[in-house]
Amino acid sequence: MNRRKFLKTVAVGTVSLQVPGLQAAQKRLDEEAIKDYLFRIRNPDLHHDGDVVTDSRVKATLKRVNRRLLNVRRVVGFGNFNVVSFDEMIKYSRRYSKIGKFSRDELDLLESIFYQDASRYGFYGEKPLGEITQRIDRREVIKIPRSGHYLFAGEPLKLYERVREEVGGSLVLTSGVRNVVKQMQLFVSKADRADGNLSLASRSLAPPGYSFHGVGDFDVGIKGWGARNFTDDFATTDEFKKLLDLGYIDIRYPADNRLGVRFEPWHIKVS
Repeated sequence: MNRRKFLKTVAVGTVSLQVPGLQAAQKRLDEEAIKDYLFRIRNPDLHHDGDVVTDSRVKATLKRVNRRLLNVRRVVGFGNFNVVSFDEMIKYSRRYSKIGKFSRDELDLLESIFYQDASRYGFYGEKPLGEITQRIDRREVIKIPRSGHYLFAGEPLKLYERVREEVGGSLVLTSGVRNVVKQMQLFVSKADRADGNLSLASRSLAPPGYSFHGVGDFDVGIKGWGARNFTDDFATTDEFKKLLDLGYIDIRYPADNRLGVRFEPWHIKVS
């Protein structure tokens, strides 16, 4: 019996009569869908059937936008790039030839990525930032010494200080506050390296607007580990085990989550 016949339902008045075999078939279909989903987020950097991939024109625009955003970072500095707003970015691009003015198609792409429903790519998280022009009040953030990163004053900073005290000095802040522009650069860069695969990019990090780094979350890692801090290796460390043992620590993207993003043991949920 084919899938369509299995899924057929006959409605009589207010009573729904299911064709024999429907429940068993639906269970098999659900199980296959779950297996496929888990395979995707456990292998986030592979290209999968059904991934949303841009056409050649948009790929070329992605590459230009990524270069321009990196030029913005060079001009404003690594730390400031975390908190610069979209409007400030536009002003910098007009003022500095090292950046160059964003073209209309480049701005259209950034706006499209921001306002597109990310579930189209396979990302199902919440969107805490609703406007591309979201600004961060510099009076509400604290720069963490020797990290190049900021944290929001209040609960994020308090939580980080408790974590550092209880886990130990080997734990460091690897990413804190990220405004829309920083998240855009990370997402666009990942999509560019993935040959325009937006679904692959969204399995590795939240699309711009969807990142809770914009409202309080932060990442931690081990001093001297570099890029390894952003791999599953971090989940095997004593530092990660201590984080879990603390009890009040919550991981934003746990293993096999249903949000469409890989396991991020380094990402601390604040609220």
